[in-house]
Amino acid sequence: MVFNIQPYERKIFQLIGDTAQELGYPAYIVGGYVRDRLLARPSKDIDIVCVGSGIRLAQNVAAKLRPIPRIAVYQRFGTAMVKHKNLEIEFVGARKESYRHDSRKPTVEEGTLEDDQNRRDFTINALAVSLNERDFGAIIDPFEGLQHLEDKVIKTPLEPGKTFSDDPLRMMRAIRFATQLNFRIDDRTYKALSEYRNRIKIISKERITSELEKILASDEPSVGFKLLFDTGLLRIIFPEMANLQGIEVKNGKAHKDNFYHTLQVVDNLSRKTKNQWLRWSAVLHDIAKPPTKRFHPEHGWTFHGHEALGAAMVPRIFRRLRLPMDHKMKYVQKLVRLHLRPISLTKENITDSAIRRLLFEAGEDIDDLMLLCEADITSKNPNKVQRYLENYNLVRQRLEAVEEKDRLRNWQPPISGETIMETFGLEPSRAVGDIKTAIREAILDGKIPNNYDAAYAFMLAKGKDLGLVTNN
Repeated sequence: MVFNIQPYERKIFQLIGDTAQELGYPAYIVGGYVRDRLLARPSKDIDIVCVGSGIRLAQNVAAKLRPIPRIAVYQRFGTAMVKHKNLEIEFVGARKESYRHDSRKPTVEEGTLEDDQNRRDFTINALAVSLNERDFGAIIDPFEGLQHLEDKVIKTPLEPGKTFSDDPLRMMRAIRFATQLNFRIDDRTYKALSEYRNRIKIISKERITSELEKILASDEPSVGFKLLFDTGLLRIIFPEMANLQGIEVKNGKAHKDNFYHTLQVVDNLSRKTKNQWLRWSAVLHDIAKPPTKRFHPEHGWTFHGHEALGAAMVPRIFRRLRLPMDHKMKYVQKLVRLHLRPISLTKENITDSAIRRLLFEAGEDIDDLMLLCEADITSKNPNKVQRYLENYNLVRQRLEAVEEKDRLRNWQPPISGETIMETFGLEPSRAVGDIKTAIREAILDGKIPNNYDAAYAFMLAKGKDLGLVTNN
């Protein structure tokens, strides 16, 4: 079978092939680019394997391109990267690998194309396309990768136990590809995921989380999380999420399975947004339900305070997974903490003050919070779903009305601490904080308008109550 090389690609591939021939290096396109093109998926990353020096081939190819691109050389790995127009082309010499039991870093030596294909993780990633004059464009498929693409199957080229034991990250990649491509995992390969799951412990948290994030970024993340759970990998890499699974029954009363509920929330949200951090908030919104679960003889199961404890757990989880400990973590923490607040605003006789407080606390993230809350509706009863959505629509209307009137999104108090200190001749102290808090509470409770003059007058009155004398 011949690979369908598009006209815009042919020029660069012909140049690589011709340059490789001058050096006496057989050269091939391998891996993800071949797979994605055959699946009609976009790809700009091209891997070139040659039987020779990948670095030398990259240097000679780059010298012929105009303008001459910069080359990133990774001498330790024998690879070089060339960026040309919108393509990233990585060159490497064909190699074979052997592994120690306690490391995923292989011992590498020069090899043939066959050796290089043998070391690939899955058959669909072991496909190669010749760039050599005698068979330019021919697909080399030693492991029936083309058939597996057709059958939508993830399968290892060699015995799966060896593939996963050598490099346990491939277990995460199997699940990630199954999720991204909507493929099933071959039975023997799937069985090996469970059998070798403990090998994942030698992989760095950063590499594991990178694969987790790709699963979370897919169209239907629940597919990957279910596979991680069913194979036992999730309990090792993310025990808090695995602990959500299960239903307990007492006195005939049961609670829902919070693991599968969480997956439904993540999928619901993923249909509306590609915001990765908003998706993380869906993963973590009920993370504290297991430790807050209590049974009340009259009311049944409760999870009081799970939103507050969940918010407290977010930094610890982010740190362990090596996720960024910056504003992204704070954003997720905020949404976890506030995710029950909008539902409380669907009740009758909710005051403008309650709406103001939510706007103040959520700030610019109020729209994302509402998306999370709407995704949190997982009832199988369509009438309930419709009623909840209508209630949230009313909350949105109230939020918009109060926001238009009071301008509280990303609110900053109209009176600063500096103004308070200057007015009363104070040093930084508790009294300054008390006055600032009183001004904020008065505005949020609707006692005074959200403007400087009203807040200044309130500050003077509050200072008088505290026995403070102005400098005027």
